[in-house]
Amino acid sequence: MSSILLVNHVTKVYQSGNKSLTVLNDISFEIKPGSSVAIVGPSGSGKTTLLGLCAGLDGASSGNIVLNGQSLDSLSEDERAAIRNKHVGFIFQSFNLLPTLTALENVMVPLELLGMKNVKPQAIDLLEKVGLKERINHYPTQLSGGEQQRVSIARAFANQPKVLFADEPTGNLDEETGAKIEDLIFNLNKELGTTLVMVTHDGELANKTNRILKLKGGKLAEDTQQEASLSNS
Repeated sequence: MSSILLVNHVTKVYQSGNKSLTVLNDISFEIKPGSSVAIVGPSGSGKTTLLGLCAGLDGASSGNIVLNGQSLDSLSEDERAAIRNKHVGFIFQSFNLLPTLTALENVMVPLELLGMKNVKPQAIDLLEKVGLKERINHYPTQLSGGEQQRVSIARAFANQPKVLFADEPTGNLDEETGAKIEDLIFNLNKELGTTLVMVTHDGELANKTNRILKLKGGKLAEDTQQEASLSNS
């Protein structure tokens, strides 16, 4: 497969009463498997909207998105959800852990949703990979922000996703913790051969990726290929 994600002339318009707001305007690009891409731009430029469309969380107003060879525009919401469960991982700024479940149970959930059996060993292995071997039975409220984000990373990689979508993954963390989380994401991404597509305001973090897509006023203003200056490479 030449591209894991193909975005073809995508426009997104929101209707509010008799007013319409064009958030994304005729965006096109493709992403090769195993690469890392940062989506940057000022607030309101459409970054998170674009990420959501690419992940099949929402549908485009026009144009088409092909994820892992599957055209999303022809699918129902349930069919898009099935694609996400099987091929996509998410890391959010706000962690989005289930508060009534332990770290281990939070990581087991996506595996159980796929109908897999005996998922506990795999979940434990993922939590060990992110350095939380001693914290697997703790609830989110018993974990620091950095530890909660580590749980969400383990959960994101649980279904061995083809693409990992991250929305400001270090936005709620202090600088030192954020740097550790960045290294963790890039290391796991490399180890597991996942494609990384990330929205960030952080220029240093964006510069660690292979490519930067810059949005401005809902349009793709720049598309920069770069040699990723990974500290862990």
